[in-house]
Amino acid sequence: MELSIFMICIFVPLFFGILGAFFIKRFGYKLGLIDTAGERSSHEGKIPKAGGIGIVISFVVCSLYLKIPYFFLIPAVFLSFISFCNDLREIKPKYRLLIHFFCSFVFLIGFIFFSGTCFFSNFWFIPILAVFIAGTANFYNFMDGINGIAAITGVVAFFFLGIYSYIFGFQTGYTLLFFSIMFSYLGFLPFNIPRASVFMGDVGSIFSGFIFACSSILLSENLTDFFCICGFIFLFYADELSTMFIRLKEKESLVKPHRKHLYQVLVNELGFSHFKISFFFGIIQFIISVLIINIKVYGIFYILIFYLFIFVIFCFYSFKIRKKAKS
Repeated sequence: MELSIFMICIFVPLFFGILGAFFIKRFGYKLGLIDTAGERSSHEGKIPKAGGIGIVISFVVCSLYLKIPYFFLIPAVFLSFISFCNDLREIKPKYRLLIHFFCSFVFLIGFIFFSGTCFFSNFWFIPILAVFIAGTANFYNFMDGINGIAAITGVVAFFFLGIYSYIFGFQTGYTLLFFSIMFSYLGFLPFNIPRASVFMGDVGSIFSGFIFACSSILLSENLTDFFCICGFIFLFYADELSTMFIRLKEKESLVKPHRKHLYQVLVNELGFSHFKISFFFGIIQFIISVLIINIKVYGIFYILIFYLFIFVIFCFYSFKIRKKAKS
């Protein structure tokens, strides 16, 4: 029985990851799911989007099979549906953000109600955690700007969520779910790199950030756990926060389309290939994740010192690269 569950959590998500990307590649143009390149884009021409729908379907199937709580499943599915609608026809950002917060609150209220004595079982945490979830969902979406970067980071992040869940004795269902999501990314990835025939779209990227943030809360028994797990997508947080600082410094609207992320500068201004930058981000993220799991035993102080250290290094090289790109 255990072997059959294990096989289902490999082949089912792989199948849907491939099927979703193939379906969008084949019918995306007819459905109007098209990403047309603009001056702020890092691609050329027209590429079908919403290929990440297979990742969502595999999450739903595996969640139902593994009996994952509905307070986790339902808001994720609803958010994915709205994101798919946005891929079809753009919804105003303020309305999307309201929906992101609504889904975050639904998850948090359900989680606190059913979790009993969990570390986050306090309604005072809800506003802060809602900002964290909605912010992470959007950060992940903003970082989905070149071929492969969102999917490769997803493989790394959910692999380590599965490892973390297994090492520290969380429910087997969650462990298998995280690994199944990882395999759905692997099914999607060949359609997105080295040359994209489909994009993940909001349905995949918003969903990925939302699920990751919710999973970070689910697996956290204390602040040390929480900050440790957040490090599994550290580069996304670092790139987005440093880019936001630059844009605020230049008095630029944060909702305005741009190409100022470090990964975009490396690709667009310095001419590196999408594959090289996405693979590089994935390797560095993998190393950071390994290190942070090992540092966790020393406590939250050392985790925060480690984050500060690598964030300073990231900013130093980021500003140095940006300066080179301008010259």
